Amino acid sequence: MNKPQPIRAAAASPAPATSPGVPLALAVLILRVAEFAVVGGVGLWLVNAVPIELGSFITLHTRVTLIASLAFAVLAESLGAYDVEAQFSLREGWRRVLMAWVMTTLFLVTMGFLLKTSDEISRGWALLWFASAGAAMLATRAAGTFWVRRLKRQGIFNERVAVFGTGPQAERFVDYVQSSDRLTITLVGLFDDRRPDRLPITVSGAPVLGDLEALISMIRAGQIDQVVLALPWSAERRLRGLVEALAQTPVKLRLAPDLVTFSFANRPMVILGDLPVMTLFERPISGLSGIAKQIEDKLLASLILLFIWPILAIVALAVKLDSPGPILFRQPREGFNNQTFRCYKFRTMYHDRLEYKDIKQAGRDDPRITRVGRILRRTSLDELPQLFNVLQGDMSLVGPRPHAPSTRAGGKLFAEAVQSYAARHKVKPGITGWAQVNGWRGETDTEDKLIRRVEHDLYYIENWSIWFDLYILVRTVGAVLLPRNAF
Repeated sequence: MNKPQPIRAAAASPAPATSPGVPLALAVLILRVAEFAVVGGVGLWLVNAVPIELGSFITLHTRVTLIASLAFAVLAESLGAYDVEAQFSLREGWRRVLMAWVMTTLFLVTMGFLLKTSDEISRGWALLWFASAGAAMLATRAAGTFWVRRLKRQGIFNERVAVFGTGPQAERFVDYVQSSDRLTITLVGLFDDRRPDRLPITVSGAPVLGDLEALISMIRAGQIDQVVLALPWSAERRLRGLVEALAQTPVKLRLAPDLVTFSFANRPMVILGDLPVMTLFERPISGLSGIAKQIEDKLLASLILLFIWPILAIVALAVKLDSPGPILFRQPREGFNNQTFRCYKFRTMYHDRLEYKDIKQAGRDDPRITRVGRILRRTSLDELPQLFNVLQGDMSLVGPRPHAPSTRAGGKLFAEAVQSYAARHKVKPGITGWAQVNGWRGETDTEDKLIRRVEHDLYYIENWSIWFDLYILVRTVGAVLLPRNAF
């Protein structure tokens, strides 16, 4: 195959001064104005449509409408309702717009309470405005999303991008650009200063157009808006030389990620001082989220204990009368950060057959289990004392179930059987969890069962929210009433 010769780009007429980014900014501005007008317009229209007795009320409702419109504009902006990803994703756009509108409503209710003016507002007008404006905004956002998608397909928003480099890093970058439908990019081609006999004709289907001189010539001709340097970061001297040469041209100049960065393409970037660094993993459920979960755990555990203490007393009596030995079984379990704690359970096995080391999980028709113990295990009532673990701070109501350090699956320790098993310990273990309500409870005697449990646990950790916890607690009731794999 013949290798291409470096191309000298022919002179062309200067490109128009308008940047390709301006049409997108203009489209977003139009959407901002439209949604601002929807909030205010619906409210003002309802002021006249809904019967209001006093004229002074109309003035008050008009002021409330204008304040709400401004508050919505600020909140929508701060919540990213007009970011690029929210323009092309209807689901994401709707989510952010609705969140902004709900927060606007809460702001108005709070201000009305603090200023003692809520009694002067028509309840019918307020409810109708909240529902009507919300629906109108969803319709406006849907129309706006379809509009910008159509413009994107026509290439109106696209910047003309050239890539400098033809090695593995450039190939990965080109593959990423071509596989993403969210980017507003037209890939012009690739350039490289290597000898012509070392240059490929194409890279992942994109043409190789020449060397640095050809690139600068095309920039001067107004045919390129952005240049991406796709070279190894270790080639510092070469990168500095390219930056010095291209810094004299009126284009955006970007540095493509190093090869290893493509493996973490979905990780966020943060600024450490003046230095950008990539966040590979955050500590999950920390900060305000951690405080919220602690409050949830303590409050709900206390309320549950307040209502179920007679059940605890009856179960404790049944355990004591059924067989000799302690009422509670305190077994070492692995918790947050791989720290061991004493997990409380009602004793379900004969006292002389309890295991604290080299533990074998209970199986079907296990002779170690007492008569009362079988009932407690099948109904999960043996887990109720773990509410005290929650109050002590060792456990949460919802989270990955804690296991004993010596528990095995398929003859292997859990940590040896699944590489990502230890990631479960990034959060506190729970009395119930996402794996349990999906049927992955009971004996974990095979590696496949353990893998499925770990997959569900990691999904929970990555997608935690208060609402997710409440949803799991509600489903736990169904799982207890209709038990599977519990013995």
